[in-house]
Amino acid sequence: MPSRVVTNGVVSDSPPSRRIWFWAGIATLASFLFGYYSAVVAGAQLFIKDDLHLGTVQQGAVVSVLLAGAAVGGLCAGRLGDRFGRRSALLLAAVLFIAGGVLAVATPGFGILLAGRIVQGLGIGLSSVIVPLYLSEIAPAELRGRLVTINQLMLTVGIMAAYVVNLAFAAQGDWRWMFGVGLIPSVLLLVGIARLPESPVWLEGRGRLASARRVLAQVYGEHTADIHLSRLQHARRAAPASTGLRGLTSRAVRPALLIGVVLAVLQQFVGINAVIYYAPTIMQHTGLDTSNAILYSLAIGVLNVVMTLVSIRLIDRWGRRPLLLTSLSGMAVALVILGATFVWQVPAASVIALICLLAFIAFFAIGMGPVFWLLLAEIFPPAERGTGAAVSATSNWIANIVVSQLFLSLVAGLGQGPTFWLFAAVCVLGLIFVRRRVIETKGKDFADITRELSTA
Repeated sequence: MPSRVVTNGVVSDSPPSRRIWFWAGIATLASFLFGYYSAVVAGAQLFIKDDLHLGTVQQGAVVSVLLAGAAVGGLCAGRLGDRFGRRSALLLAAVLFIAGGVLAVATPGFGILLAGRIVQGLGIGLSSVIVPLYLSEIAPAELRGRLVTINQLMLTVGIMAAYVVNLAFAAQGDWRWMFGVGLIPSVLLLVGIARLPESPVWLEGRGRLASARRVLAQVYGEHTADIHLSRLQHARRAAPASTGLRGLTSRAVRPALLIGVVLAVLQQFVGINAVIYYAPTIMQHTGLDTSNAILYSLAIGVLNVVMTLVSIRLIDRWGRRPLLLTSLSGMAVALVILGATFVWQVPAASVIALICLLAFIAFFAIGMGPVFWLLLAEIFPPAERGTGAAVSATSNWIANIVVSQLFLSLVAGLGQGPTFWLFAAVCVLGLIFVRRRVIETKGKDFADITRELSTA
């Protein structure tokens, strides 16, 4: 006799967790590629510049066009996911990853390489929105936090894999292989999508109730599939009808949009990518030898993965708000001390700076990293979920571009210490915002979240 579990007051057959985790494993191959293609360029760039005879501006373009492509892909993701389904949008992302990888590997020159990076960026932007949405919509409420956080875990694993691949091919200087390795998970994603069901939330919204019920039966068990289908129908009826971008400014949706966009900007304005992109430079200024820059990066990658695993363990126990508050508090302290090592003559400054860098990464990975993407998939009502997540994710990509472009200018104008203190001030502002505006979503179904936010 199957065991029983209680999900939001409904006694269900024990969810077939192996199946749900298998679906998550396939979908988050896109998240792995998000991390891989974002990070692999750091090692490849060392050899591309000589092989293709690139100037400084061209080298910067190889990095920045990926972010621009991701912003465009993220903006389009909501409309594509809402119109054609989460699964079809994920399929398009897989095709883009393959096309971008092939262009990068086979490029005869700068122009084709740039095109490949743009295509990779489109795939990254698309998957950055669709994967969290898909995971949140196939997950039971009591598993949703852990399941969606797999998205962030695979992103960090992708970053770490890029560092390992860079290390493996650095001796030969074969940057084409660095990009080419990404084709393996891209093809696996394309093939694996055939095993994925469509989101039951999307199916119900399109009136395909029989198909939605079949997926819900796989998740919750045959006995209670009808009850969970009724809950989806009730949640949609209780939420405002979709009116596109205009719907995001309605009174019922504005609180969710505010949370999504502000957290999107905060996630970048705390300086995470500035620290990751320029970690070797930061360490050089503290007096440490930079000949082992890739190993420093690899250590950061390993820590990122480990602390994301910790977040997965805690996110459905502690809740979203406590992790955000812990994360922002820890990052603020680490940044204040890091800034002090640059402003004053601190004994053992290089060691303290390294500890602060690692602490900053650890606190980011436990909260601001995964929780933002999780909330993005939880807080919007069904009719506006795709559009709201897309607008928030695009805000995140634009903020990423702004920080990566301004960081060195801030360092030149303010100095390194005050720049890190500026990031610490953003963390403090984030603490105030989370305390006042962000609701707890742990264990709540979408109808409850929508109701709570619409009356905020």
